[in-house]
Amino acid sequence: MSDNESKSNLPPGRKPTRPPGAGPKMPPSRPPGARPPGPKGPPGARPPGPKGPPGARPPGPGGDGALSRADFSSDQDVRWCPGCGDYAILATVQRLMPELGVPREKLVFISGIGCSSRFPYYMNTYGMHSIHGRAPTIVTGLKTARPDLDVWMITGDGDSLSIGGNHIIHLMRRNVNMQVIMFNNQIYGLTKGQYSPTSEKGKITKSTPFGSLDHPFNPIALVLGADASFVARSMDRDPKHMKKMLKASHAYQGTGFVEVYQNCNIFNDGAFFQYTEKATKSDRAIFIEHGKPLVYAGGTKGLRLEGFHLETVDLESGEFGIDDCLVYDETSRELAGILSRVYWKEDLPQPFGIFYREERPAYDVQVREQINAVIERSGKGSLKQLLEEGDTWEVS
Repeated sequence: MSDNESKSNLPPGRKPTRPPGAGPKMPPSRPPGARPPGPKGPPGARPPGPKGPPGARPPGPGGDGALSRADFSSDQDVRWCPGCGDYAILATVQRLMPELGVPREKLVFISGIGCSSRFPYYMNTYGMHSIHGRAPTIVTGLKTARPDLDVWMITGDGDSLSIGGNHIIHLMRRNVNMQVIMFNNQIYGLTKGQYSPTSEKGKITKSTPFGSLDHPFNPIALVLGADASFVARSMDRDPKHMKKMLKASHAYQGTGFVEVYQNCNIFNDGAFFQYTEKATKSDRAIFIEHGKPLVYAGGTKGLRLEGFHLETVDLESGEFGIDDCLVYDETSRELAGILSRVYWKEDLPQPFGIFYREERPAYDVQVREQINAVIERSGKGSLKQLLEEGDTWEVS
């Protein structure tokens, strides 16, 4: 019998919970819940320290009360994997907030479940980490009941397109006046690398060891099919473009949907590198703008419409010129549908920008108008009257 075995008092067959021969278990060096020492969050995050409630206006630079990115960074440790694309999205949103001029007490970030859905913890605003796939129902109720709030929904491809698929389509068709940022990394990151609704066919993961057989969802085409009224796409590695798309979605009076290609460097590293990296971005990504021709690759290539299909033309050969390229119209649902189908096609660049924008009454505005019309016609009424009118029974 070894020394370690002789010292064990465990019953036969019982596995030790600590290595044999280990010293006595020491008490924790910090009280439960205390923040561990060390660096936190992305560069520029707000340093730890006492903070007032959301909406308390700090002095700001120069004592003028102006807010900065640091004012929108919470005191929570950012718990994403180092190198995750989520950091870039968080930093971009935090930099955007001061430009919007919305008081912090009026800002609300609501999420579902997933890596992306930890987002509300890291914003120094009001927020809610809700349940899997149901964030659309919560944002709809909140914005309808509190139209004065500026509501943002944070979700991922798994959260919104799997268990939340039914909810996201109804949010789109209703056109609630709020913003949706969908982080798309084509994988389940929080649960450690299973394939997601946007994973490509043949994807080998822990849950599909021989390759996925599922045809993937195309998020842009999906929300357009649900009659979304503002649809855009950006990428984590182009913060300037991402900020522009988020700002445009915020200015839109309705549901502003922005898909962001986000790299999961642990479980799906490089999924979008052909579109985001300097060496290939020019040839593989095209940035669409309303009223401008579809050109890319430094102006050497373009897209023209041949029937109902897009094809690449060489603008240096002399056969085609910029006048042959399609001039994009973001108010055309038909063109948006065609462009949304440019998805994983090797002969065409991937589009980024605003696919579609339609001026349409927002759901929450119509609800308020309807309620006011009924009150004007019938009076405010009372809860007691409501409960006692109609068919009633006395039970003895």
